[in-house]
Amino acid sequence: MVEWTGKFAYQQVADDLRRRIADDEFAESGQLPSLAQIQERYEVTVTVARSAIRQLTTDGLAVSHQGKGAFLTPDAARTAQLADPVGTMAELRQEVEKLRTEVGELRRRVATLEGD
Repeated sequence: MVEWTGKFAYQQVADDLRRRIADDEFAESGQLPSLAQIQERYEVTVTVARSAIRQLTTDGLAVSHQGKGAFLTPDAARTAQLADPVGTMAELRQEVEKLRTEVGELRRRVATLEGD
């Protein structure tokens, strides 16, 4: 359900759909919920539902086909994850830790080669 937070209703719906895309909730079918399903789940008008889908298409997460619905783009889950600052930070932390491990291993190898 959408609540008054100072953020437009369609943005709240788009944000929740983006989170669900990042969690791979729609990966199996590749299709986003219909406008009617969005209206029912979030208790919003068709205009709000349509605007939320339009926002996701603008963000490159979905493509919309007249009469068929909205479908995820090939890299939608990854793109949605990167749009989430918390997810991005977690990913960066993992990458930094991986690089630290690799640098440590390289230091050991160099030390061995130099005879230290």
